[in-house]
Amino acid sequence: MGNVLNINENWIFLKGISEIPNAMPDNGEKVTLPHTWNAIDGQDGGNDYFRGKCLYIKSILKSEMPKGEQYYLEINGANSSADVYVNGNKLAHHDGGYSTWRVNMTKALEGENFIVVMVDNEATDKVYPQTADFTFYGGLYRDVNIIAVNDTHFDLDYYGGRGIQVTPIVNGGNAKISVKTYVSNIQSGDNIEYILRDAEGKVVTETVSAKTEAEFAITNPHLWDGRRDPYLYTAEASIIRNGEKLDTVSVRFGCRSFEIDPERGFILNGREYPLRGVSRHQDRLGIGNALLPEHHEEDMDLICEVGANTIRLAHYQHDQYFYDLCDERGMVVWAEIPYISQHISSANDNTISQMKELVVQNYNHPSIVVWGLSNEITMDGAKDEDMLKNHHFLNDMVHKMDSTRLTTMACITMCDMDEDIVHVSDVVSYNHYFGWYGGSTEDNGVWFDKFHKKYPNRAIGCSEYGCEGLNWHTSNPRQGDYTEEYQAYYHEELIKQLFTRPYLWATHVWNMFDFGADARAEGGENGQNHKGLVTFDRKYKKDSFYAYKAWLSDEPFVHICGKRYVDRVEDVTKVTVYSNQPEVELFINGESLGIKKEENHFFYFDVPNSGDTNLLAVAGQCKDEAYIRKVKEVNQDYILREQGAVLNWFDITEIEGRFSLNDTFGDITKTFRGKLWFLGLFVNILKKFSGKKKNSVSGEKKKSKRPEINSGLMKMLMSFTVLRFTSMVGMVDISYTKEELLKMNRKLNKISKKR
Repeated sequence: MGNVLNINENWIFLKGISEIPNAMPDNGEKVTLPHTWNAIDGQDGGNDYFRGKCLYIKSILKSEMPKGEQYYLEINGANSSADVYVNGNKLAHHDGGYSTWRVNMTKALEGENFIVVMVDNEATDKVYPQTADFTFYGGLYRDVNIIAVNDTHFDLDYYGGRGIQVTPIVNGGNAKISVKTYVSNIQSGDNIEYILRDAEGKVVTETVSAKTEAEFAITNPHLWDGRRDPYLYTAEASIIRNGEKLDTVSVRFGCRSFEIDPERGFILNGREYPLRGVSRHQDRLGIGNALLPEHHEEDMDLICEVGANTIRLAHYQHDQYFYDLCDERGMVVWAEIPYISQHISSANDNTISQMKELVVQNYNHPSIVVWGLSNEITMDGAKDEDMLKNHHFLNDMVHKMDSTRLTTMACITMCDMDEDIVHVSDVVSYNHYFGWYGGSTEDNGVWFDKFHKKYPNRAIGCSEYGCEGLNWHTSNPRQGDYTEEYQAYYHEELIKQLFTRPYLWATHVWNMFDFGADARAEGGENGQNHKGLVTFDRKYKKDSFYAYKAWLSDEPFVHICGKRYVDRVEDVTKVTVYSNQPEVELFINGESLGIKKEENHFFYFDVPNSGDTNLLAVAGQCKDEAYIRKVKEVNQDYILREQGAVLNWFDITEIEGRFSLNDTFGDITKTFRGKLWFLGLFVNILKKFSGKKKNSVSGEKKKSKRPEINSGLMKMLMSFTVLRFTSMVGMVDISYTKEELLKMNRKLNKISKKR
């Protein structure tokens, strides 16, 4: 792939500037790439992080560049749109912040060269994403390189690809390997030398041909077999002219077969291989999306430790380095574009270009088995004809580009399973949060069984499920309390429901890591989504992490939950232990409390709580320790106090036998007066929806769409407390003042709980 020079160092950064300078500025910040300007303000809450145009400026001598006849600037990630100028000449514009793209700058080069990249992450109706529950970090946040090549070279212009495509087809004990190359400016008499090597670098087969395509056969290939054996071959191609190599490109590939069966789930190399894993956002605390290789490696190590065998790489194209790690570690991958939340007709072309980039750049990765068309795209409803048409176009296009993989999409709970859009892709998954955003944990399995019964020939999976857990603690966890204990309970229940249904082709926890969502104001730490099994800084594995490790990992371990929950008021307290060993013995201050055996890997002990108690859990050769302490009053540091909350739950007046904002709609509507109050509340809400609001994309005033109310949404709603519901409708620009909430609470205090 030519001669590559990394130019990450010595850039000048100018924030909020769109005028292109003619020379190196005296002002500005000196930065080393990768870099984002939202590493702090994109994670601190308020939905006020800077979104606009910024400049990255660099000077480089041509004599410092590798020797070549043509020169490309390669940008591996510039969010969200970017323009490239070289010596005052505008050479390119690119829309899409998560993919690789290149600019041929040969004709613009001089002895000394002045490169300016203007990057822009402000709102627009032309580029995805625009509406989503994560921060759209601006920046030149991945590697930038200069590639020097011969006039005749493997194509660098087509959607950021590498100019080579390898298609392995396994059939029985043989594999047919088709290699297709794309060459720019090939001349008569030029040949292509093809070499296939095994993982040790030994030549398996080779040929020289005047054609840009070649086929090989490997007898008894060593299969890429997921985490069990992620074996990789290498395909190498060189352009030969008069015995001289003009350019060489190489890629790794894996020989594997797979299918997705509506009854048996995912099947890898002829064997059932249940996909149980996580979703991943790429950002980090204080770093944003400007990651280094060691960050990607740490993420992969943690995902492997939890025992996952699949990753949904949400909600955009990830760094090529991470895709490579997925190949090496045997992860089965769902790869997708940021076509998310709301369909924007004026951005259809952008969904097409981003999908082409995703497929072209990642075609050779054996880890990838499905291409994701969209995520929760029906937030404004499922009846949009242009949205449906665009999905069919993307689906057909992907099949033409890649006949070896399947398409999928992630649907939101409120999208009815009978909607046409649910049945566009080859397989489908749903994002369900029963037990967190409404409903109960038991609703998850029931819903999937209903889908499976109604559509027995349609493969169904769970693409998102999860709940938020922070450093809040209680012995009586309840839905919506943001405690680590409720998060652990939630995942225990979901594991038992989802992992025991073999027809689910894949399940992906939302999320492996906490991530930046600057618009969020939940859980007492604004600007983040805290559904991760691991904290945003990767320093703490929450108890729920070990629940999955108990079910998925073969590495022997035992873990006592609640290590951050030391002070407890009850005389007998529940202690939960997770282990993948068949039995666990718990000791308190050196005395055995007994041995428990559990097939589901979750062990529960009732522990006397008096004074100071040292806990020791023993499972085979594994041990873990914890400490609890008897106190008279609840430790106030364990109680959630939301930043900027209009009211916290403990500030609400409660009267015995009467309702309050802390009660659920389901309980309230069991009484006649409660039903009347509920109807009045929703009449008021619908009036608010009929008003005008500012569109976040266009800036114009428009009427808000009323949410589609179906039975599934209503059932979910019934498990919300009134207070939690009134805080969450802020996501759709409906707000309540403290006075309004207190008035509402006074009305509820007058309604008896007696039916």
